[in-house]
Amino acid sequence: MNETINWKKRSRVAEVWRQLKKNKVAVVCLFIIIAVFLVAIFAPYIAPYPYDKQDYSATFAPPSEDHLLGTDQLGRDILSRLIYGAYQSLQLSVISTAIASLIGIIIGAIAGYYGGAVDNLIMRFFDIYQSIPMFLLCVTLAAVMGPSLANATLAIGISMIPGPARMMRASILSVREMEYIESARLINASDFHIIRKYIIPNAIAPLIVYVTMSMGMNMLAGAAMSYIGLGAQPPVPEWGAMVSDARNIMRDHGTLAMYPGFCIMIVVLAFNLLGDGLRDALDPRLKS
Repeated sequence: MNETINWKKRSRVAEVWRQLKKNKVAVVCLFIIIAVFLVAIFAPYIAPYPYDKQDYSATFAPPSEDHLLGTDQLGRDILSRLIYGAYQSLQLSVISTAIASLIGIIIGAIAGYYGGAVDNLIMRFFDIYQSIPMFLLCVTLAAVMGPSLANATLAIGISMIPGPARMMRASILSVREMEYIESARLINASDFHIIRKYIIPNAIAPLIVYVTMSMGMNMLAGAAMSYIGLGAQPPVPEWGAMVSDARNIMRDHGTLAMYPGFCIMIVVLAFNLLGDGLRDALDPRLKS
């Protein structure tokens, strides 16, 4: 029995991969994201210098053999800071997305499965919740908790909860009346067991796409928070913070802002295009 279930899971994954391979752009984006994750994980071994090493004798140095992308106003190696910045930016993106998805999936599953008054109460709460602009809510929460990368991550995660919750609710509404759910009820399976074992796995496909795209959106939100001083604090080399550090000298040394800005653009675009590819691979009928 278990072998049959495992075989079905493997065949489903293989089918998704087969469909995804047809989208060359999505595959390229997948490899870009994997490469960025590897760079972030092995940053201490890849970066030529510590991210906070200062050399006042080499401020604003042009690209050279010692500093491939030059140095900033404090003589810090830009390439090293970009490499370490990948870790900070991805950490914010992954953790904030995990917070929003975990809480949102649980709340959305409860609302979709039970319906009625419970569903109405939760959805009306989210209507009020989403009436506040997402970035304004992030800024307010981060300002109350204090400026730091951890607090910005938590603020973004809390602000993004309604999205996965609504998506999980919509998915569950489409599967909760299926025959296999009725069969589980007839054998007196508990509500928790039905939601965990049958409903969530069969309603998860749209969430995979949403989570992938949210990674890029949350990274962009984190960069914006750092840019206005509510995210990563000096000398932490988060990409948004690096753009903020360079904003006053952008006219004379534009590359200091261009490099981290380009990194943000590429990674966010890769997440979005990969999300599009996963949407088509998980449900080819949606493909235009």
